[in-house]
Amino acid sequence: MSEEKIMTEEDLHANPALSMIVGKESDLKNQLVDYVGTKFDKEEVTVEMIVDALAQEFPEFMIAIAEENFMRGYKLGLDDAYGSTDRKDKEPTEQ
Repeated sequence: MSEEKIMTEEDLHANPALSMIVGKESDLKNQLVDYVGTKFDKEEVTVEMIVDALAQEFPEFMIAIAEENFMRGYKLGLDDAYGSTDRKDKEPTEQ
């Protein structure tokens, strides 16, 4: 019998991109990694740590990103919902 891995709700909503370690490929990344590394007293800085630091230090930026993300997702959902009926009307009819 194989053992099943049971996913918790926390596992389901976890974003693996947040645990990625950030490199210093550009000047901006270098500054962010150095700042966040100093703030959290860590050598390896993850995306989640940068998000937390920006949320604390620059909430206006994070709000703008969150609003834009929400609006794009909302529009995509509406397009998907109404697009399915619109496509039937716009398809060329065979003669």
